[in-house]
Amino acid sequence: MTSTIDILLVDDHQLVRDGLRLRLDAIDGFRVVGEAANMPEALAAIERLEPHLVLTDLSMKGGSGVALTREIRLRRPAMHVLVLSMHNNAEYMAEAKMAGAGGYVLKDAPATEIVAAIYTILGGGTYFSDQLNQAAPAPNYGLTLDSVRYLQMKKLTPREQQVLRDVANGLSNKQIAVLHGLSIRTVETHRMSIKRKLDIEGQAELIKFAVEFFNA
Repeated sequence: MTSTIDILLVDDHQLVRDGLRLRLDAIDGFRVVGEAANMPEALAAIERLEPHLVLTDLSMKGGSGVALTREIRLRRPAMHVLVLSMHNNAEYMAEAKMAGAGGYVLKDAPATEIVAAIYTILGGGTYFSDQLNQAAPAPNYGLTLDSVRYLQMKKLTPREQQVLRDVANGLSNKQIAVLHGLSIRTVETHRMSIKRKLDIEGQAELIKFAVEFFNA
């Protein structure tokens, strides 16, 4: 493990980031190298600062912590992510875990637990808060695993699933492109591939499928 752990803080509340910075910078061996208020800022900071660990909120404007985690895993598979959330919810924890987070800790947890989680993750382990229900089910977005729609979704690549979620959130091709650092043409190609794999004809049907799936 590196002697100094460089940490990027991601939260859309400045007050929260200020508090976390004070807590973490006071710990020997920890160094907060940057902050971000949303997903695009976080991805830019990751490219610029190359932190060892990203400590991210779950619910943010401009992209969730889960979406950020997926993107980090796509771009930097070796980078560690710890989700810090106010949501004491087993399904949220399971979704973060499936996205590739190494841990999930509640915001009201003591500093000692956050420190323990960071050291555990950097050491190659995982850390999911004991305060959460340990029998966390894998999220299925309201669908049973054997449902036709869920099986259809398994045909999609992680990037295509990401684009489909953005479609469900009402983002345009241009907004999706900016969010993930892609060209508009690439986003259009992903949407065409999604429609082909899901046997969907037009844009309206694609949006309907996306909204129903992710909000079921």
